[in-house]
Amino acid sequence: MLAHSVFFSLHDPSPASIQELLTACHTYLNDHPGVVFFGVGTLNKELTRPVNDQAFEVALHVVFDSKASHDAYQVAPRHLQFVDENKPKWKQVRVFDADMTSA
Repeated sequence: MLAHSVFFSLHDPSPASIQELLTACHTYLNDHPGVVFFGVGTLNKELTRPVNDQAFEVALHVVFDSKASHDAYQVAPRHLQFVDENKPKWKQVRVFDADMTSA
């Protein structure tokens, strides 16, 4: 499996802008072939230990059954539309891709 985690920092971190991005993620990024898990949410502001990175407003986590499914997702029309429509709102985007195994 391949875990694709994306952390979005927004130019406008207002609740309305955060909700717009959450809605866009649900509209364009779920239900792609090969997705084993899809989740999107917001920073938990109560967790403030020194090791907690708080430099984001929205976190997206998609686990794919294979690298091939991930690669197809990257060029899928719905994913590309999501990027085109939302990229101007992003101050910073950090992507973490990891090979995963389960117990």
